[in-house]
Amino acid sequence: MSDKVIDWDVITKQYPGLATTIKTGKESHDGREEGLLAFIESHQQLDEIKGSPEKMLATMDEYSRNTDFLISIGPHKSGVLVDLLEKEEPKVIVELGGYLGYSAILFANTLREMHGADAEFHVWSLELDPKFASIADKLIEIAGLSKYISVVVGPAEENLKKLLDKSDISKIDLLFLDHVEKLYQEHFELCRSLGLFKEGTVIAADNVVRPGAPEYRTFVRADPSLSSIGIEGLIQPGDLYDEIEITHVQSV
Repeated sequence: MSDKVIDWDVITKQYPGLATTIKTGKESHDGREEGLLAFIESHQQLDEIKGSPEKMLATMDEYSRNTDFLISIGPHKSGVLVDLLEKEEPKVIVELGGYLGYSAILFANTLREMHGADAEFHVWSLELDPKFASIADKLIEIAGLSKYISVVVGPAEENLKKLLDKSDISKIDLLFLDHVEKLYQEHFELCRSLGLFKEGTVIAADNVVRPGAPEYRTFVRADPSLSSIGIEGLIQPGDLYDEIEITHVQSV
């Protein structure tokens, strides 16, 4: 883990989109999300973005770098998660904290490239904020991945139970935690109590170093039924080091 001194003047020159976040102290819920949608819908290369998940993600990164920083996983962490997907080959992915659809697009595109357009997999993206969920739905549609992704609006607790009750899911292959860090352990334990974990289920928890989820990390590393390690990943922009905690369920 790097402990180098951060020179914010240099970073904001390299990543102008971070300037507003540093000035206001806000990372979201200030109009930047609507700004992203407007940016994409009016983009001069919109016709090329349509049906191209790779170009959609690149355009979201472009906006985050140059206009307003987005709390999406970004390109470096994407590589960590792609490696995980290629290794685990999940068919049922549930993410808590869908935000604007970046990770859902990444997951669905990676699995489609691995297994083909007719592969049987699905990404359930649970997002509390209806405004963000609506934007995510639109970006997923533009990227051409609506067939593989369902954006579910509302509290995770309610929607996990609904998905189970409606038999939309019975087990989770990959759970991605990317919402409020203090809720990671609570929602992990909820999924386990609902019987959604099986031997081999993988849980990937983002931002365990920045802003940090120390209680969750202590919890998963102390549980003898789990195997858990941290994988280094950069927060973009700014080259800030973070980790994604990768946890395997060894027994249920």
